[in-house]
Amino acid sequence: MASEGLPEHRNWWGLVVTGLAVGIASGLFGVGGGIIVVPALVYVLGYGHKLASGTSLLAIVIPAAVGVVSYGVRGDVDYLLALLLAVGSIVGAPIGAWLLKRLNRRAVQWAFIAFIVIVIVSLFLVVPSRDATVHLDPIKGALVVVAGFIAGVAGGLLGIGGGVIVVPTLVLLFGASDLVAKGTSLLMIIATGFAGTVANIRHRNVDARGALVLGLAAGAVTPFSVWLSTIMSPYAANVTFSVFLVLIIVRMLRDVLSKPDSSGSAK
Repeated sequence: MASEGLPEHRNWWGLVVTGLAVGIASGLFGVGGGIIVVPALVYVLGYGHKLASGTSLLAIVIPAAVGVVSYGVRGDVDYLLALLLAVGSIVGAPIGAWLLKRLNRRAVQWAFIAFIVIVIVSLFLVVPSRDATVHLDPIKGALVVVAGFIAGVAGGLLGIGGGVIVVPTLVLLFGASDLVAKGTSLLMIIATGFAGTVANIRHRNVDARGALVLGLAAGAVTPFSVWLSTIMSPYAANVTFSVFLVLIIVRMLRDVLSKPDSSGSAK
Protein backbone atom coordinates (compact mmCIF):
# COMPACT_ATOMS: atom_id res chain seq x y z
CA MET A 1 0.00 0.00 0.00
CA ALA A 2 2.89 2.33 0.68
CA SER A 3 6.17 2.63 -1.19
CA GLU A 4 8.14 5.45 0.43
CA GLY A 5 10.27 4.03 3.23
CA LEU A 6 9.60 0.41 2.27
CA PRO A 7 12.69 -1.83 2.11
CA GLU A 8 13.47 -3.28 -1.30
CA HIS A 9 13.01 -6.81 0.07
CA ARG A 10 10.89 -7.44 3.15
CA ASN A 11 12.48 -9.62 5.78
CA TRP A 12 9.48 -11.85 6.46
CA TRP A 13 11.19 -13.89 9.18
CA GLY A 14 12.27 -10.66 10.85
CA LEU A 15 8.65 -9.49 10.82
CA VAL A 16 7.51 -12.80 12.34
CA VAL A 17 10.09 -12.66 15.15
CA THR A 18 9.19 -9.04 15.87
CA GLY A 19 5.53 -10.01 15.96
CA LEU A 20 6.18 -12.78 18.47
CA ALA A 21 7.94 -10.30 20.77
CA VAL A 22 5.02 -7.89 20.41
CA GLY A 23 2.48 -10.61 21.24
CA ILE A 24 4.31 -11.49 24.44
CA ALA A 25 4.49 -7.83 25.49
CA SER A 26 0.85 -7.15 24.62
CA GLY A 27 -0.59 -9.97 26.68
CA LEU A 28 1.87 -9.74 29.53
CA PHE A 29 1.86 -5.96 30.00
CA GLY A 30 -1.31 -4.69 28.32
CA VAL A 31 0.63 -2.54 25.85
CA GLY A 32 0.25 -2.27 22.10
CA GLY A 33 3.85 -3.08 21.33
CA GLY A 34 4.67 -0.08 19.17
CA ILE A 35 7.65 0.60 21.42
CA ILE A 36 9.04 -2.69 20.07
CA VAL A 37 7.77 -2.60 16.49
CA VAL A 38 8.94 0.86 15.43
CA PRO A 39 12.63 0.53 16.36
CA ALA A 40 12.69 -3.04 15.00
CA LEU A 41 11.28 -1.90 11.66
CA VAL A 42 13.53 1.17 11.43
CA TYR A 43 16.84 -0.05 12.83
CA VAL A 44 16.74 -3.74 11.90
CA LEU A 45 14.35 -4.23 8.98
CA GLY A 46 15.10 -1.08 6.98
CA TYR A 47 11.76 0.75 7.06
CA GLY A 48 11.43 4.52 6.97
CA HIS A 49 10.20 5.98 10.27
CA LYS A 50 6.81 7.25 9.03
CA LEU A 51 6.02 3.94 7.35
CA ALA A 52 7.20 2.04 10.44
CA SER A 53 4.91 4.08 12.71
CA GLY A 54 1.88 3.57 10.48
CA THR A 55 2.57 -0.13 10.00
CA SER A 56 3.00 -0.58 13.75
CA LEU A 57 -0.31 1.09 14.53
CA LEU A 58 -2.19 -1.30 12.24
CA ALA A 59 -0.24 -4.39 13.34
CA ILE A 60 -0.92 -3.93 17.07
CA VAL A 61 -4.70 -4.04 16.54
CA ILE A 62 -4.62 -7.83 16.05
CA PRO A 63 -2.80 -8.81 19.29
CA ALA A 64 -4.79 -6.16 21.16
CA ALA A 65 -8.05 -7.75 19.96
CA VAL A 66 -6.84 -11.24 20.88
CA GLY A 67 -5.72 -9.93 24.27
CA VAL A 68 -9.09 -8.30 24.94
CA VAL A 69 -10.86 -11.58 24.24
CA SER A 70 -8.38 -13.48 26.44
CA TYR A 71 -8.77 -11.04 29.33
CA GLY A 72 -12.48 -10.55 28.66
CA VAL A 73 -13.45 -14.20 29.12
CA ARG A 74 -11.97 -13.89 32.62
CA GLY A 75 -13.95 -10.72 33.32
CA ASP A 76 -10.77 -8.61 33.34
CA VAL A 77 -11.93 -5.85 30.97
CA ASP A 78 -13.74 -2.70 32.13
CA TYR A 79 -15.59 -1.54 29.02
CA LEU A 80 -16.67 1.84 30.38
CA LEU A 81 -13.12 2.66 31.46
CA ALA A 82 -11.86 1.67 28.00
CA LEU A 83 -14.45 3.89 26.31
CA LEU A 84 -13.49 6.91 28.40
CA LEU A 85 -9.79 6.28 27.84
CA ALA A 86 -10.32 5.91 24.09
CA VAL A 87 -12.25 9.20 23.88
CA GLY A 88 -9.38 11.03 25.55
CA SER A 89 -6.71 9.22 23.53
CA ILE A 90 -8.34 9.80 20.14
CA VAL A 91 -8.54 13.53 20.91
CA GLY A 92 -5.00 13.67 22.33
CA ALA A 93 -3.12 11.81 19.58
CA PRO A 94 -3.46 14.44 16.82
CA ILE A 95 -2.63 17.17 19.34
CA GLY A 96 0.55 15.30 20.24
CA ALA A 97 1.44 15.03 16.55
CA TRP A 98 0.85 18.79 16.17
CA LEU A 99 2.98 19.57 19.22
CA LEU A 100 5.77 17.39 17.84
CA LYS A 101 6.67 20.14 15.37
CA ARG A 102 6.58 22.87 18.02
CA LEU A 103 8.17 21.47 21.17
CA ASN A 104 11.76 20.58 21.90
CA ARG A 105 11.56 16.83 21.44
CA ARG A 106 14.62 16.06 23.52
CA ALA A 107 13.11 17.89 26.51
CA VAL A 108 9.86 15.93 26.07
CA GLN A 109 11.79 12.66 25.98
CA TRP A 110 13.68 13.52 29.17
CA ALA A 111 10.37 14.38 30.87
CA PHE A 112 8.91 11.04 29.82
CA ILE A 113 11.97 9.18 31.08
CA ALA A 114 11.52 10.93 34.43
CA PHE A 115 7.86 9.88 34.43
CA ILE A 116 8.79 6.24 33.81
CA VAL A 117 11.32 6.34 36.66
CA ILE A 118 8.59 7.59 39.01
CA VAL A 119 6.27 4.81 37.81
CA ILE A 120 8.95 2.16 38.40
CA VAL A 121 9.50 3.37 41.97
CA SER A 122 5.74 3.48 42.59
CA LEU A 123 5.29 -0.09 41.34
CA PHE A 124 7.48 -1.29 44.20
CA LEU A 125 5.45 0.71 46.73
CA VAL A 126 1.93 -0.18 45.56
CA VAL A 127 0.98 -3.81 44.95
CA PRO A 128 -2.45 -4.06 43.26
CA SER A 129 -5.23 -6.28 44.54
CA ARG A 130 -6.70 -8.76 42.07
CA ASP A 131 -10.11 -8.22 43.71
CA ALA A 132 -10.04 -4.43 43.29
CA THR A 133 -12.72 -2.65 41.24
CA VAL A 134 -12.89 0.93 40.01
CA HIS A 135 -16.08 2.73 41.07
CA LEU A 136 -16.59 5.66 38.73
CA ASP A 137 -18.30 8.91 39.58
CA PRO A 138 -18.41 12.00 37.33
CA ILE A 139 -15.12 13.34 38.70
CA LYS A 140 -13.27 10.03 38.34
CA GLY A 141 -14.77 9.57 34.88
CA ALA A 142 -13.44 12.95 33.80
CA LEU A 143 -10.02 12.09 35.21
CA VAL A 144 -10.00 8.82 33.23
CA VAL A 145 -10.68 10.81 30.04
CA VAL A 146 -7.79 13.11 30.98
CA ALA A 147 -5.54 10.07 31.48
CA GLY A 148 -6.50 8.83 28.00
CA PHE A 149 -5.87 12.30 26.59
CA ILE A 150 -2.37 12.38 28.12
CA ALA A 151 -1.67 8.91 26.72
CA GLY A 152 -2.82 10.07 23.29
CA VAL A 153 -0.67 13.21 23.39
CA ALA A 154 2.33 11.13 24.46
CA GLY A 155 1.68 8.74 21.61
CA GLY A 156 1.61 11.58 19.10
CA LEU A 157 4.74 13.16 20.55
CA LEU A 158 6.86 10.09 21.19
CA GLY A 159 5.40 7.33 19.05
CA ILE A 160 4.67 5.14 22.08
CA GLY A 161 1.61 3.05 22.80
CA GLY A 162 -0.82 4.44 25.34
CA GLY A 163 -0.63 1.26 27.41
CA VAL A 164 2.73 2.29 28.86
CA ILE A 165 0.92 5.22 30.52
CA VAL A 166 -2.58 3.80 30.96
CA VAL A 167 -1.73 0.54 32.77
CA PRO A 168 0.27 2.09 35.64
CA THR A 169 -2.18 5.02 35.83
CA LEU A 170 -5.17 2.72 36.31
CA VAL A 171 -3.31 0.70 38.93
CA LEU A 172 -1.59 3.49 40.87
CA LEU A 173 -4.15 6.32 40.67
CA PHE A 174 -7.50 4.54 40.25
CA GLY A 175 -6.81 1.37 42.24
CA ALA A 176 -7.60 -1.07 39.45
CA SER A 177 -6.49 -4.68 39.43
CA ASP A 178 -3.39 -5.12 37.30
CA LEU A 179 -5.26 -7.63 35.14
CA VAL A 180 -8.20 -5.30 34.58
CA ALA A 181 -5.78 -2.47 33.78
CA LYS A 182 -4.10 -4.60 31.11
CA GLY A 183 -7.31 -5.88 29.53
CA THR A 184 -8.86 -2.41 29.53
CA SER A 185 -5.72 -0.85 28.08
CA LEU A 186 -5.75 -3.30 25.17
CA LEU A 187 -9.39 -2.44 24.37
CA MET A 188 -8.49 1.26 24.29
CA ILE A 189 -5.57 0.46 21.98
CA ILE A 190 -7.92 -1.16 19.45
CA ALA A 191 -9.97 2.03 19.20
CA THR A 192 -6.99 4.35 18.91
CA GLY A 193 -5.22 1.97 16.54
CA PHE A 194 -8.13 2.00 14.10
CA ALA A 195 -8.51 5.77 14.39
CA GLY A 196 -4.84 6.39 13.64
CA THR A 197 -4.72 3.81 10.85
CA VAL A 198 -7.42 5.60 8.84
CA ALA A 199 -5.23 8.70 8.58
CA ASN A 200 -2.11 6.63 7.88
CA ILE A 201 -3.79 4.77 5.01
CA ARG A 202 -4.88 8.09 3.53
CA HIS A 203 -1.26 9.28 3.60
CA ARG A 204 0.08 5.91 2.35
CA ASN A 205 2.06 5.36 5.55
CA VAL A 206 1.10 1.70 6.04
CA ASP A 207 2.67 -1.51 4.77
CA ALA A 208 -0.50 -3.60 4.97
CA ARG A 209 1.17 -6.93 4.19
CA GLY A 210 3.93 -6.35 6.70
CA ALA A 211 1.39 -5.29 9.31
CA LEU A 212 -0.64 -8.45 8.70
CA VAL A 213 2.40 -10.70 9.19
CA LEU A 214 3.39 -8.82 12.34
CA GLY A 215 -0.15 -8.87 13.71
CA LEU A 216 -0.83 -12.55 13.03
CA ALA A 217 2.48 -13.61 14.60
CA ALA A 218 1.74 -11.42 17.64
CA GLY A 219 -1.82 -12.66 17.94
CA ALA A 220 -0.67 -16.29 17.89
CA VAL A 221 1.25 -15.93 21.17
CA THR A 222 -0.89 -13.31 22.93
CA PRO A 223 -3.21 -15.87 24.63
CA PHE A 224 -0.17 -17.57 26.16
CA SER A 225 1.24 -14.31 27.49
CA VAL A 226 -2.18 -13.37 28.93
CA TRP A 227 -2.29 -16.73 30.70
CA LEU A 228 1.23 -16.10 31.97
CA SER A 229 0.18 -12.74 33.42
CA THR A 230 -2.71 -14.38 35.29
CA ILE A 231 -0.52 -16.95 37.06
CA MET A 232 1.99 -14.33 38.19
CA SER A 233 1.50 -12.79 41.61
CA PRO A 234 0.70 -9.04 41.52
CA TYR A 235 4.16 -8.29 42.93
CA ALA A 236 5.89 -10.45 40.31
CA ALA A 237 3.81 -8.72 37.63
CA ASN A 238 4.97 -5.33 38.94
CA VAL A 239 8.60 -6.42 38.88
CA THR A 240 8.27 -7.78 35.33
CA PHE A 241 6.56 -4.62 34.13
CA SER A 242 9.30 -2.55 35.78
CA VAL A 243 11.93 -4.48 33.81
CA PHE A 244 9.99 -3.75 30.63
CA LEU A 245 9.88 -0.04 31.52
CA VAL A 246 13.64 -0.05 32.11
CA LEU A 247 14.09 -1.40 28.58
CA ILE A 248 11.92 1.45 27.30
CA ILE A 249 14.17 3.93 29.14
CA VAL A 250 17.24 2.35 27.54
CA ARG A 251 15.66 2.62 24.11
CA MET A 252 14.68 6.27 24.65
CA LEU A 253 18.11 7.15 26.03
CA ARG A 254 19.55 5.78 22.80
CA ASP A 255 17.43 8.27 20.86
CA VAL A 256 18.11 11.17 23.23
CA LEU A 257 21.87 10.72 23.39
CA SER A 258 22.53 9.80 19.77
CA LYS A 259 20.73 12.67 18.03
CA PRO A 260 21.28 16.43 17.97
CA ASP A 261 19.05 18.61 20.13
CA SER A 262 16.29 19.85 17.88
CA SER A 263 12.62 20.56 17.89
CA GLY A 264 10.29 18.29 15.97
CA SER A 265 12.98 16.01 14.63
CA ALA A 266 11.89 12.57 13.48
CA LYS A 267 12.99 9.49 15.32
